[in-house]
Amino acid sequence: MDITVDPVGAIPPYEQVKDQIEQLIRTGELAQGTKLPTVRQLSIDLGLAVNTVARAYKELEADALVETRGRNGTVVLAGRSQINDAATQRAATALAVAARQAGLSLAETTQILAKAW
Repeated sequence: MDITVDPVGAIPPYEQVKDQIEQLIRTGELAQGTKLPTVRQLSIDLGLAVNTVARAYKELEADALVETRGRNGTVVLAGRSQINDAATQRAATALAVAARQAGLSLAETTQILAKAW
């Protein structure tokens, strides 16, 4: 598993770790059932605090992408197709909520999205 972290970047390190692991799951590089490194080992490998990696794992778990099984470690829970479906649904829901909060109609939202595409 190849992950890099920019400690001075605008994105917090835990989020960089989370995003990269999510991307590895999305592309199928980390298949369902794959055991992730321990929090301690990944923190050593990346030169990060244990709590930073633990937060990334907790966020991945909250998104139902991984499952922590105590002493048995953390494993990938979602398969490639599952994460694509879940990510698509989250993105669509976020867009719909933002559009409603901005007072946009579906037609207006679709038009804005088409321009941005």
